[in-house]
Formats: sequence, C-alpha cells, structure tokens
Amino acid sequence: MKEFLAQVFSVEVWEYVLPATWQTIYMTAISTTITITFGLLFGVLLYVTDKDGLHPMAIFNKVFGAIINSVLSLPSMIVVIIFLPLSKFIVGVSYGPKAFIVSLAIVCIPIFSRLVENSILEVSKGKVEAAKAMGAPNWDIILKIMLPESLPTLIRNFVVLTITLVSITAIAGSFGAGGLGELAVRFGYNRYRTDILVAVIIVLLAGVEVLQLFGAFISKKILKKRHLV
Repeated sequence: MKEFLAQVFSVEVWEYVLPATWQTIYMTAISTTITITFGLLFGVLLYVTDKDGLHPMAIFNKVFGAIINSVLSLPSMIVVIIFLPLSKFIVGVSYGPKAFIVSLAIVCIPIFSRLVENSILEVSKGKVEAAKAMGAPNWDIILKIMLPESLPTLIRNFVVLTITLVSITAIAGSFGAGGLGELAVRFGYNRYRTDILVAVIIVLLAGVEVLQLFGAFISKKILKKRHLV
C-alpha cells in the first residue's frame, strides 16, 4: 500500500495529471462564465414572463420553458455530441478542451436557468409588491431586490453548477475533450494505470471539496451580514 501511494504521488504520475488538471480548469472556467451569463438572463426571463411574474407573457414563457426543458431532458453527453459541430464552427477546432467549451455551456445553461428561476421564486413576494406599490420599474425590482435577495441561494447554485460542469468535463474527456477525463480513460482504464486513475480521483475530490467550502463560506458571509444567521 505504501509503495502504491508513493507511486500515486510520484513526479512521473503528476507530470501527466497537472497538465490535464489545467485543461479541466480551463474548460470549467470558461464554460461556467458563459453559463452564468446566459443562465442568469434566461432564469430572470423565465420568472419575469411567468403568469405571476413582473411582465406576464404566457405564450413566450411556455415555448421558452419547453425549449429549456427539452435540453434538460436529454443526457448530457448526447447534448455535448449534438452541439460539437456548432462548437467547431465557433472556435474552429473539433478536438481538445477548446472544442468542447460551447457544448459544455449549452448542457449547463438550462440547468442554471432553472436554478436561477427557483432562487428568485424564494424571494419574499411582500418586498416585490412593496416595490411595485412605490412605482419602482421592473428592472429596478430585478436588479435591486430580486437578485440581491436571492444571492446566497444563487451562490450555492453556482457551486452545484460548477461541480456539475467538472463532472461533465470528465465524461467529455472520453470523446477527445482532454483534461482529467481523457487522462483517466486513456491511461487509468485503457492502460491499467491505477496510480494515474487514483491521482485523477484525488484531484477531482479535492476540487469539489474546495468549491463546496468556498460556496458555503461566501453564502454564510452574506447571510451574517444581513443578520439572518
């Protein structure tokens, strides 16, 4: 056991693991940025256009919600594969971390959109009604009440999103995305390099734990500032 652990943490193993880790971080960081941008916009749009929203648009809401739900209902890897040609058209390559960024974002945007919508729905309706009664425009209600009030939940959902993205990048590795997923499949599975496989698992577990702790810390900080905990 001691010899195996020594091999897991050997320079030779980490010469493979570290570059793959940076590839995974690269994919996750850019995909997360795109997902947050569009997920926030779509989530707010779903809430605002709902029949009980700030600007009800029943037909638009049903059609847009159906599109979001149809992407959500498909397995992640199916979506990644379907949108690879779009990724190639946008970034110009069909292999490696860069090629999968768009596909990964498309997988996660519907997930985050629904998480944003649910976070906003948790905001006290009394505050929204009070702002309406004072004549506040819809954009002020969204930007100054709904989003700030739902921020602790949004941060926790952001952590869930990022962890989801990390897991999808690991799966996408088996289709040529690079990163830890490809390393685990190419070496850990195909070449029976258990030491590399264990090293990949350690990195993924450590990364997820750091994200969880970071999200919990920031969320608690905001709640403390508002004297809610």
